[in-house]
Amino acid sequence: MINSAARKFIACLFVITLAGCSSKTSHAPAEESVDASTDGGKQPDLIPVIAALHDQMHSWEGTKYQWGGTQLNGVDCSGFVWRTLKDRFNIPMDRVTTRELIAMGQPVDKAHLQPGDLVFFRIKHELHVGFYDTDHQFLHASVSQGVMRSSLNNPYWKSVYLEARRLPREQNSQISFNYKNKV
Repeated sequence: MINSAARKFIACLFVITLAGCSSKTSHAPAEESVDASTDGGKQPDLIPVIAALHDQMHSWEGTKYQWGGTQLNGVDCSGFVWRTLKDRFNIPMDRVTTRELIAMGQPVDKAHLQPGDLVFFRIKHELHVGFYDTDHQFLHASVSQGVMRSSLNNPYWKSVYLEARRLPREQNSQISFNYKNKV
């Protein structure tokens, strides 16, 4: 049997543990709150962004790389990003290049990436772009393997990483699902 003092100590630890688990704290580092949102410091709901990216990936995965392409029979990196912005996030825009995309939005520190952020790479003096997904993964149209998911932790991608940008309209846009092979 446990004595009364030990029982009180265990009960106290239990209450403290429960209180700690249920407390809400919102003290993020200052630079994170700047990068964390485009809506006055309020954290955006990223679940629809993630779902839209995954839905797009499911529809386009394996689509072969075709320079200048924007269709399911062939797409390049900026074409894939443009189609995703247009088809999934309903952002009305003309076809853009990677050079135009890198000038859009706001820079984001790599440590503060959120789903939907654009990630840029410099490969042999050329730019490459994709969407940050989750868990250090990004979606892109690879020259060698077509539309795919890759890891930012891969030594190759680490060595050519350039920067990331956040497009504020994307997180507040009307998101579309169930892509039906629009071309």
